[in-house]
Order: sequence, then C-alpha cells, then structure tokens
Amino acid sequence: MEKDIVALMLEELSLQEAVANETLQRSAELLRTARSVSSHYQKEAEKCTAGVETCEEARERAQGQLAEELKASEIWERLARELGWEEMTI
Repeated sequence: MEKDIVALMLEELSLQEAVANETLQRSAELLRTARSVSSHYQKEAEKCTAGVETCEEARERAQGQLAEELKASEIWERLARELGWEEMTI
C-alpha cells in the first residue's frame, strides 16, 4: 500500500514537472515572438521617423526657397513699377 502511495506521488510529481516544462517552453516561445515583433515594429518606427525627418527637411528647404522667390518677385515688381509698369485691372 505504501508503495502505491509513493508511486502515485511520484507520478503526480512527474506530471506536474511535465506541465511546468510545457508552460516554460510556451512562455519562452511567446517571449521570442514578442521580442521579434517588438524588433520589427522598432525598425518600422525608425524608418517612419527617418521619413518624417526627410519630409521636414524638404519642407524647410521649400519654405526657404519660397521666401527667396517672394523677395525676388517683390524686387522685380518694384523695378518694373519704377520703369512705368502698371498692373492692369480687367
């Protein structure tokens, strides 16, 4: 009888160990997957940030060029008016 109890307890411990090992394996796999997904999204975020920075730089250049163009237009218009040009209204 005592052997039966010991055998049952050993079997129970063995089953608990198997369940614990399976749970540990699943947890490890989920952690690897989470790290992989996290790495992927981090790379995507870095690409997005780089794209935003590139776009912002281009916007700043375009804004500077527009300001220069407006100044040049004002100069040309002022010179044209000094030479007698008048804006026609229709």
